[in-house]
Amino acid sequence: MDVLRAMPLLTVTDLDAALDKYVQVTGMEVVMNHGWIATLAPAGDSAAQLSLITTDPTGPVNPSASIEVDDVDAAYRAAMDAELEIVYEITNEEWGVRRFFFRDAGGNVVNVLSHL
Repeated sequence: MDVLRAMPLLTVTDLDAALDKYVQVTGMEVVMNHGWIATLAPAGDSAAQLSLITTDPTGPVNPSASIEVDDVDAAYRAAMDAELEIVYEITNEEWGVRRFFFRDAGGNVVNVLSHL
């Protein structure tokens, strides 16, 4: 299993207002916006990304990070083998990802996903 990208997720109350400020301060561009989550990246460089989220529409909590992997089912099995708390069971989402959330020993909730 390979990690394709990892990014922090910051919870905000007003996505549009937060996006305006982050774009103004950092110069990053909005590269994805679903209305409840948006991702920013520097122009022409998707390696550095930051996502802002209001409320996850299907998960029970907002994760604090997302990790995209090439095989989410293998990651899920590894999380189960590691006896991590699964906060959100592996699911195919309508926006084209398969994902699950786990909670680490420090209480951080991580979204692990693959695109379908």
